[in-house]
Amino acid sequence: MEAVIREAVRADLAGIKSCAIAAYTMYVERIGKKPAPMVANFSEAIENKNLYVMEHAGQVRGFVVFYPCDDHVHLENVAVNPLFQRRGIGSRLIVFAEQRARMAGYSTIELYTNAMMTENLQLYPRLGYEEFDRRLEDGFDRVYFRKAL
Repeated sequence: MEAVIREAVRADLAGIKSCAIAAYTMYVERIGKKPAPMVANFSEAIENKNLYVMEHAGQVRGFVVFYPCDDHVHLENVAVNPLFQRRGIGSRLIVFAEQRARMAGYSTIELYTNAMMTENLQLYPRLGYEEFDRRLEDGFDRVYFRKAL
């Protein structure tokens, strides 16, 4: 059985939270506090149908949160359990969000990452994203990226 991307349901909540904690714990020391995705309201994202999981054999291996925001789709969060990283799961989840945005008629997708998550500052340009802003928000140093779809 192959891993599938599907809309998250309430029963996925524990797996999603566990995945987020595992994926983002390494950044706590670097940033000096928990990154925003570690304290996100995943119940609300599920309820609003903005959260999708990559699941295999009943286990959440990763997830993506995205939603329409004015004239673009905002890619809020992508996380992959470290046990399953380096297998293309994160890229597949991002491509999924981009495809959904395109299907919904959007021509742009935007995201931000923490400036201390230096891996992401290299990853997003490789995926076709261009940096367009840097801001201090909610105590975080954020780097904004966008991609034309």
